[in-house]
Amino acid sequence: MAAPQQQKLKVNGPVAVTANRLTDGAVVWRTRDGGWSVDLADATVVTTADAAIALLAEAGKRDLDAVGPYVAPVTVDDQGTIGPGNLRERIRVAGPTFELPH
Repeated sequence: MAAPQQQKLKVNGPVAVTANRLTDGAVVWRTRDGGWSVDLADATVVTTADAAIALLAEAGKRDLDAVGPYVAPVTVDDQGTIGPGNLRERIRVAGPTFELPH
């Protein structure tokens, strides 16, 4: 199996790189400064496959703070607000779909 950055990537709109933080499993988004943020509003959004592949490759090689980076679809409205682009990302942003035991 090829590494994610070696696979063909189709980009049909805005995307961002996301992963899970190693310390606590929180959903994180790759930022413009090369870090990670739990706030989707801080994510770097790109619209081409080449830019997405470059962002993903950089996230995978430089950082030991997050695991499993991948390219995820996002939405960007007229005001520039970034939102999750599909059901999987809506669930990851909002949290579990059931109440966790205490």
